[in-house]
Amino acid sequence: MSAASQARRQDPNLEIIALEKGRWTSYAACGIPYHVSGAISDVEDLVARTPQEFRTKQRIDVRMEHEAMSIDTDRGVVEVRSHEHERTFELGYDELVIATGAAPIRPPLPGINGDNIYSVQTLADASALFDRAEAGNLRNVVVVGAGYIGLEMAEAFLERGAKVTVVDAAAQVMSTLDADMAELVATYMRDVGVNLRLGLPVEGFEQNAVLTPDGPIKADLIVLGIGVAPNTKLASEAGIELGPKSAIAVDRQQRTKTDGVWSAGDCATSFHQVMERPVHIALGTVANKQGRIAGVNIGGGYAAFPGVLGTAITKVCDLEVARSGLNEAEATEAGYQYAAVTVETNTLAHYYPTNESMTIKMLAERGSGRLLGAQIVGRKGAGKRIDIVATALTARMTVAEVMELDLAYAPPFSPVWEPIATAARVAAGRV
Repeated sequence: MSAASQARRQDPNLEIIALEKGRWTSYAACGIPYHVSGAISDVEDLVARTPQEFRTKQRIDVRMEHEAMSIDTDRGVVEVRSHEHERTFELGYDELVIATGAAPIRPPLPGINGDNIYSVQTLADASALFDRAEAGNLRNVVVVGAGYIGLEMAEAFLERGAKVTVVDAAAQVMSTLDADMAELVATYMRDVGVNLRLGLPVEGFEQNAVLTPDGPIKADLIVLGIGVAPNTKLASEAGIELGPKSAIAVDRQQRTKTDGVWSAGDCATSFHQVMERPVHIALGTVANKQGRIAGVNIGGGYAAFPGVLGTAITKVCDLEVARSGLNEAEATEAGYQYAAVTVETNTLAHYYPTNESMTIKMLAERGSGRLLGAQIVGRKGAGKRIDIVATALTARMTVAEVMELDLAYAPPFSPVWEPIATAARVAAGRV
């Protein structure tokens, strides 16, 4: 919808049709865990703009419960299924945007379609899970997957008073972090009462249990937070070229290699500014920016997407976790020789009463001193400091330059040496 809106701003004369197989448009999927927890009581609060608003304010013909079944790129035609009217018809196009997003991973395990197993992807998922949580009798909740969604859902059910178990086949939580930083998160999760079962694959599901090699884990409700994969079956069947992780390959303007076809969001590739190659990163911020780029270009303007850094942030209760750029595994894979430093510091002046602890890990290229990435784990006030790192990475700054940035200081906001600058200073001495 960001592509449609931007195209309309560029050209008031375009005929714009948007197909959506669900019942909502333009909603904040990132807010779903906070609806499930009860912090956001009404699912409609997550909707940024309704179908009717798109129709009346922007003259975008939004057709709800209309599913694109196939694409014929030679004829410029989409086969559409209207679920409401139970009929199929063809719709022609001059320019086509594929924004089918990503789909939650559901491994083909025995019992995967059980009534007490929920995914977390759409507002329909959110409503179903919220209603089940409101019904009560949730003493034991098992979350499968220890990534961003898994951790946020663990927090949601902790706040509802459930006993929460998080199961993951990997040896650590949050694969986007290095193992030492992930261990800080794991320790905290155990401290707040999460039963964390790492290195434990799930073998199947029963009505009230998750089956593992160590035996069944009791579960009144099971949430799948294993991750997502690009939803590109429609594009692939139409012969549109795919890239890393089977995401739709696009250029900087969000064009595919098929004439008249564009793509944006979780189904499309991005260019990584540090690794300097196409990647797939499913984040709402990226999706909105890419949609805007596609819309500008379709509407007759010019825009190019500069790329991504993998900047992300989340929290578990009062622990904040953030990262941007490369971790050690990514830096090694990209062929960088680097120095990695870890600094334990404070969010505020050490004497200020609300000061909290935080840990920063920073990577810099040997020789050049170029900043390659950073990870942050800490209490309130720690996480959003990752934006300094993202800005410095975009500017291709060295750690010596980051160290000398003129950053704001006052005791209620920061130590006299901003923690990011402190980590950069240590890193500058190692490269």
